[in-house]
Amino acid sequence: MIQLAEFSLTKVKQLKSTKIWKKISLLFPFSCLFIVFGFLLLIANVVKPNSVFIVEKNLVLGFDELLPPPKPYPVNKGAAVLPELTAKSVVIQDIDSSVILYQREPDLRLFPASTTKMMTGLVAYEAYPLNEILTVGEIKMDGNRINLVFGEQITVENLLYGLLVGSGNDAAEVLGANYPGGMSAFILAMNKKAVDLKLTNTNFTNPIGLDEVNHYSSALDLARLAGYLTNNQVLAKIVSTPEITITDVSGAIKHTLKNTNELTGKVDGVKGVKTGWTKNAGECLVTFVEKDGRKIIISLLGSGNRFGETQKLIDWVFNNFEWKVIVPSSYR
Repeated sequence: MIQLAEFSLTKVKQLKSTKIWKKISLLFPFSCLFIVFGFLLLIANVVKPNSVFIVEKNLVLGFDELLPPPKPYPVNKGAAVLPELTAKSVVIQDIDSSVILYQREPDLRLFPASTTKMMTGLVAYEAYPLNEILTVGEIKMDGNRINLVFGEQITVENLLYGLLVGSGNDAAEVLGANYPGGMSAFILAMNKKAVDLKLTNTNFTNPIGLDEVNHYSSALDLARLAGYLTNNQVLAKIVSTPEITITDVSGAIKHTLKNTNELTGKVDGVKGVKTGWTKNAGECLVTFVEKDGRKIIISLLGSGNRFGETQKLIDWVFNNFEWKVIVPSSYR
C-alpha cells in the first residue's frame, strides 16, 4: 500500500511537470467562468422579467421551492348595483379562479329544459368519432326539431351542430338511439358523467330536457358543466357558432341552423352555450363570456327574461369586478 501511494504521488509530480498540466491549469478558471455564465443564462431564460413567483419552504424535504405564479382573482369594486332579476336560480362563475361572483339559490333543483343538451353533446362527443355516420330512424320525441329526414345519413359532427346550435330534439334522439345499448344506456352514461363531474344536484331521464319528475339540475351544476364543455375546443367552437348550414353525407339534404342563444355573435364576448324553455322550467340560459382576457359563465334557471337579464349581468360583472394577483400574507 505504501509503495502504491508513493508511486501515485510520483506520477502526480511527473504530470505537474508536463505541458498538459500547465494547459489544464490555464483552462480551469475559464471553465469555471463558462459554467457559471451558462447557469446564469439558463436562469434568465426560465425566470422571465416581471413574473410573480412565491418561494415556499418545503416542510418535508427542508428546502425552498419555487411555486408557479398565482392566478388573478376577481375583486368586487362595488361600483355597480346588481340588476333586478326574475330568475329563480342564478350563478355567475369566473372560470380561471372558480370564484363565484354572484349566486341566488345555486343548488335549487329545477327543470333544466334544453340546457340538458350540453350533457347530451358531451357524452356523444366522447362516445362517437366526429366523422361517424349515423342513420336517422323514426323520431318519437316532440318539441323543437331541425327537421331530420327518416333514413337520412349524417355525421356525428353535424348532429352536434344540430343539437347545440339548433337545439334539435331530433338530433338528440338520433345520438341517443345509436349509442351502444340504445337510449337507456345513453342516459346512464349521462348520469355517470354527471357523477364524474361532481354535479350533485343533477339527474337525467332523457337527452332532450323534457319535464319529468326525476329530471333536474341546478344553476351551479349547469355552470360547472358549461365550464367543462367550453374547455373542449371542438365543442366550444360548435356552441359559439351564430349560424350554419349542415347537410347529410350526400349534400342533398340541407338544414339551416341559427343559434338559439340570441346573444351569440351579437353581444361582445358571448360565445354560446345553451338555451332551454318549457312551461314548467320557464326561460333557462347558460352563457359563456370571454371578454378583456377573462372568462365567465352565467347560469340562469326559471327566468322571465333570460336574454335581457344575462346581458345586464355581463355589464354588471365587467363594470363591478377587477382581476388582481393576490399573494397570501404568509408568503410575502
